[in-house]
Amino acid sequence: MKTTWKEIWNFLWKDDSWESLLASAVIVLIVGKFILLPVLGVILGTQLPVVAVVSNSMDHGVLDFDQWWEQNQEHYREFGINKEEFQNFQLSNGFKKGDAIVSIGKDFEDLQLGEVIIFKTSARTDPIIHRIVKIGDGWVGTKGDNNLNQFTFENRIPSENIIGVAKVRAPLFGWVKVGFLELVNKI
Repeated sequence: MKTTWKEIWNFLWKDDSWESLLASAVIVLIVGKFILLPVLGVILGTQLPVVAVVSNSMDHGVLDFDQWWEQNQEHYREFGINKEEFQNFQLSNGFKKGDAIVSIGKDFEDLQLGEVIIFKTSARTDPIIHRIVKIGDGWVGTKGDNNLNQFTFENRIPSENIIGVAKVRAPLFGWVKVGFLELVNKI
């Protein structure tokens, strides 16, 4: 028995074969998906503690904030949001496809205008990560920073559809998932 475990250990950690690499990757994915993410979700109070950004809807491009605001201010003024308010929002410079977002759970009553939330909708299978631009009685409205207008499905998002609030951006870390999804979609 001891010899078998030693052989497995050597295969996973010392063998340079592609089989060993593949087996190690599978183990890392299983441990991450079924142990680390659920534990992190319990700690952070959300079912999706880490989310990969799969679209450009929050991307401000290469523009600095002032240039971006000049081009997009009318889309926020209709919600009563001015430049100074927007600059104080968390993630006010947006984020890019391929970034990873760490989120936390938050009571609906504590949500604030300008926060970036992760929510689910029947319009799409994957969660959406957009900024709150309206808060109503039991619902919020969101908009992607890079979108000219709101989509119909994000006009009134009920509180029960909110999964979490974005807190930390990890640039490029989401490409692991995004790259895999794009590869699968091409096959």
